[in-house]
Amino acid sequence: MCVEIEAKLKVDSLTDVERKLKDLGAEFIAEQSQSDIQFDDANSSLIATDRCLRLRRQSAGDDVKVFLTYKGTKEESDFKKRREIEIEIDSAEMTQRLLEALGYQKILVVEKKRRLWRLGTCEVALDHLPQLGYFVEIEGPDSEAIAEVQKRLDLSHVPSITKSYPQMIRETLNRGE
Repeated sequence: MCVEIEAKLKVDSLTDVERKLKDLGAEFIAEQSQSDIQFDDANSSLIATDRCLRLRRQSAGDDVKVFLTYKGTKEESDFKKRREIEIEIDSAEMTQRLLEALGYQKILVVEKKRRLWRLGTCEVALDHLPQLGYFVEIEGPDSEAIAEVQKRLDLSHVPSITKSYPQMIRETLNRGE
């Protein structure tokens, strides 16, 4: 079983964080565009139980990859921690047809630009979502490694958000923003 552990931090700008990553000697991995389609059944049972079924199309230059991901309910942790099962697939279209044939419906599309870095044992994603703003996600093997990277990036004062991007977008839409 794979477990995702991450800190998601809302920031005003990514410029200082990226500068700090460079100063710390972090390795730049890729610049990506991601389009995530969220699925749920007619009863919204995934949303109701804080789970997620996502079809992601990710492009970095000419390289396009597609992933199908299941995320379980959040577990008790200092940061966002949940079971994650992800597989790379060949066809987004056929996978979407399969999900729809099984009774799942497309409920939301999340678009984001991501600049991905590696610092120590953690991946640091600098995300821009037009609907929500700027975020730093620090994903690592455990809470201690994540907290250390957060400290090294001078972001210890920034509270970690446990909500997913789709949850935040749904809340924004419900408020009529």
